[in-house]
Order: sequence, then C-alpha cells, then structure tokens
Amino acid sequence: MENKNLKEQVLRSYNNNPLKCMGCGKCSATCPNFDNMEYHPHQFVSMVNKGKIEKLLESESLYTCLSCMACLERCPRGVEPAKLIECVRLAKIRQQGESYMTAQDIPEMLDDDLPQQAIVSAMRKYWK
Repeated sequence: MENKNLKEQVLRSYNNNPLKCMGCGKCSATCPNFDNMEYHPHQFVSMVNKGKIEKLLESESLYTCLSCMACLERCPRGVEPAKLIECVRLAKIRQQGESYMTAQDIPEMLDDDLPQQAIVSAMRKYWK
C-alpha cells in the first residue's frame, strides 16, 4: 500500500489529531513497557506524523504495547498514543488479511513470567 494512503487509513481510523503532540514524552514516561519497546509512545506519534508507517508496521513495538492506556491519562494534549498504536496494528492486520493470532494460539504461548495484563491485552489486540 502506498505510504500516503497508509497514513490516511491510519489517521481515519484514529479519529484524532496527532499533530497536537508536542513531544513532551509524558506518555512514554508512564508506559509500563517502556524498556521493551523499540519505539516509545511519543516516538510512535512522531513517526505517524512524518508518514513513517512502514517502519512501524515492521516494529515489535506494535505488539509490545500493552494497551493499558496509561499514556492517554498522562497526555496533556489528548493525543491518545495507545489508540494510534491500535490503529497502526489494525493496518497491519488488514495487510495480512487476518488476525495476528487467534484466541486458541494464546495458551501455548503462556509462561509463568507473563504478566496477567499481557494476556488480557493480547485478547483485546488480536480477537476478531
């Protein structure tokens, strides 16, 4: 998919204005999975604004976001980075033509170190 169309698709799903982001990083500072993300929430917003959607589609950050929505609470401008990450994730799913995983895939991926929040988040992210 062409970069411009991909960005338009993501922004249409997002239904907010990511240009409101001033790059303060409060969203990233509150992210519980900050250390495991290649691109942090404020970087994610910046990359969407710059049209670098393809890089985000290939990033593991797309799936390491816990969808806990802590970044939404901390953003002073109401940018909602987690919702934007969800929109990019949906674009990836649309490109694949299917869900990233099914509910039946999750039990075999569980281990004792996996936080409960990650399991719930996986169900929210990948359930079709």
